Amino acid sequence: MRRPAGPWTPAVHALLTHLHEVGFAGAPRPLGIDDQGREVLTFAPGTVVWPDHFALLDPVHRLGRVARLIRDFHDAVQGFVPPAEASWRVFIPADGADIIAHHDLAPWNLVADGDHGWVFIDWDGAGPGTRLWDVAYALHGFVPLSAHPAWQRTDAAMRLRIFADAYGLDEAQRHQLVPLLSRRTRAMHDFLRQQAIDGAQPWTRLWDEGHGDAWLSDAEYIEEYEQLWVRALVS
Repeated sequence: MRRPAGPWTPAVHALLTHLHEVGFAGAPRPLGIDDQGREVLTFAPGTVVWPDHFALLDPVHRLGRVARLIRDFHDAVQGFVPPAEASWRVFIPADGADIIAHHDLAPWNLVADGDHGWVFIDWDGAGPGTRLWDVAYALHGFVPLSAHPAWQRTDAAMRLRIFADAYGLDEAQRHQLVPLLSRRTRAMHDFLRQQAIDGAQPWTRLWDEGHGDAWLSDAEYIEEYEQLWVRALVS
């Protein structure tokens, strides 16, 4: 696979190399830069989960598999030392930085080869962040925690618990996570709104297509049912 490179590419390649060297198989491996200045990555066979293959996350053991894959990544990256003067491309910074996070762990960035290899792609936005910032974003997409009638789940609380248990969140992390669920989702709306004000692409197009409204509706839905998420996580 060949993709446009940028100032962030050396740091991202260092990250992906580290993940490969410590045995994490859920990310592509970097193969360098080609003669046109594009980054070269190993190809991940399979199908992107979102939207047509979202059913791959049912039955629920597959949702647990996603959570464990994310936990494996977070554990694998714990020992990563970024290159000196690393340049990252983080669009929405987290409050704190205990790891180098992916920042976009979502169904549209998960390639599943049936029940075989599962790989997260699109690491260009990786950078300093926190485990819980990554997890909050992943829960929005994989549960999903959505107000949209096509995606809203009557079993969302159960799926939230399955994910948290499979990831291995401790009690303190569960309490910290709940307010992050809406904050992380609302941050996407705020980011798209600002990018649209600035006229930056492709974000302006996404805003015009209504993605900003969708993120805001999801944030309000998450806030409305916050006590349900608390009971699901800590009961």
